[in-house]
Amino acid sequence: MSTLGDRLRIARQKSGLRQTQVKERTNINNKTLSGYENNVSEPDMNTLTVLTELYGVSYEWLLTGEGEMTVNTTKKSSHLTEKDERDIAKRMAELREDLSTATGLLFEGEPMSEEAKESLLEAMEFGVRLAKKNNKKYTPKKYRENDEE
Repeated sequence: MSTLGDRLRIARQKSGLRQTQVKERTNINNKTLSGYENNVSEPDMNTLTVLTELYGVSYEWLLTGEGEMTVNTTKKSSHLTEKDERDIAKRMAELREDLSTATGLLFEGEPMSEEAKESLLEAMEFGVRLAKKNNKKYTPKKYRENDEE
């Protein structure tokens, strides 16, 4: 079973990029990228989002090694629009407010630290983004003929 680091390296190599090119396009330090690929550290959800889009691979494959490795990047419908980004930002602001005003929010029986809340928000944002993208891929039957023309 391959690790996240192995899949990151495979995806980078399949996309034909060297680590220095990834650094130029994403501002991820070479040492940091090397750490990800060698399983020394793991990227956060925002970094994973950037890398999946740069490499043209699916989130599912990158995170689990299951499913199709590549995604069809020619489909415009899977890209997030400015409106989608605003919707995501609005939803994340609501979630952040809910977390900051929540009382009795516990993690393993202890009050959640600010770091834990931020990690939870990052994971939630990743989920919201993934759901938005996946929902854009589905076209109801009544609209399919119009898309093909």
